[in-house]
Amino acid sequence: MDRRDFLDLDTHDRATLRRMLDAAKAFKAGTPPTAESKPLAGKTLALIFEKPSTRTRVSFEVGMLQLGGDVIVLERESSQLGRGETVADTARVLSRYVDIIMLRTTKVEKLMEMVEHATVPVVNGLTDRTHPCQVMADVMTVEQHLGPIAGKRVAWCGDGNNMATTWIHAAVRFDFELRLACPDQLHPPAGALAWARAQGGRVSVDADLSSAVSGADVVVTDTWVSMGDEPGIVRDNLLRPFQVDDRVMAAAGPNAIFLHCLPAHRGQEVTASVIDGPRSVVWDEAENRLHAQKGILMWCLGKI
Repeated sequence: MDRRDFLDLDTHDRATLRRMLDAAKAFKAGTPPTAESKPLAGKTLALIFEKPSTRTRVSFEVGMLQLGGDVIVLERESSQLGRGETVADTARVLSRYVDIIMLRTTKVEKLMEMVEHATVPVVNGLTDRTHPCQVMADVMTVEQHLGPIAGKRVAWCGDGNNMATTWIHAAVRFDFELRLACPDQLHPPAGALAWARAQGGRVSVDADLSSAVSGADVVVTDTWVSMGDEPGIVRDNLLRPFQVDDRVMAAAGPNAIFLHCLPAHRGQEVTASVIDGPRSVVWDEAENRLHAQKGILMWCLGKI
């Protein structure tokens, strides 16, 4: 079997992504996609964190343990990565010890260096460019509440950051409409938008929030200051008009749900009345990280 890396949604076809999601849904439903009670017994996952994490760390660690595998956690400060060892050398060494590596890092170039020099599957746990594991859980959450995501309308509100880029990839791969409401100065990367257009994706960017959310089935936002960004008054002022509040949700479809990958800052990107309100499904979304990671791990290790 060829090595199976999980790097970005645009690097996989729809059928492959569906296999992972179907497995995730089966795990959540208590009907695992395999007859083995511990399908990853004897396998070891290395989790490497160059950025802080709650949901990514816990969901991967618990998921791997529930599947019967073992987990080793390496943080920058407690490994030789923090003392100057290259990603390439780390990849070569870890490949002699473990069966799969997840990297949560800054620059995408570090992820690709890991991929180039590892001989075991590599999972993108987050880079400054994308966050595919999160959006797999997000798609699962939408389908849990609204049925198939194909044909739905999703509104992204705020910064055109790594989450926005992955939502662009998802719109193409899962065949839904994506409307991004972003300040002109914080548009998603031009390359991601060009890729979506070339693929025939229904993706648009608008500086008008009300237009983007009109009739939406799903409203999504993210923190205004991602890890590595510099907070400041200018950034806050740019994003303030894109806050998701009750008026924004009222403009969306009558059954629209609200997503946020967390951590959230009430009173900034979203009001407390929305994230803690009846349309919010953020806790299901957080839970689904666990099930989605299981589907990803099972696929990477050739079990589905």
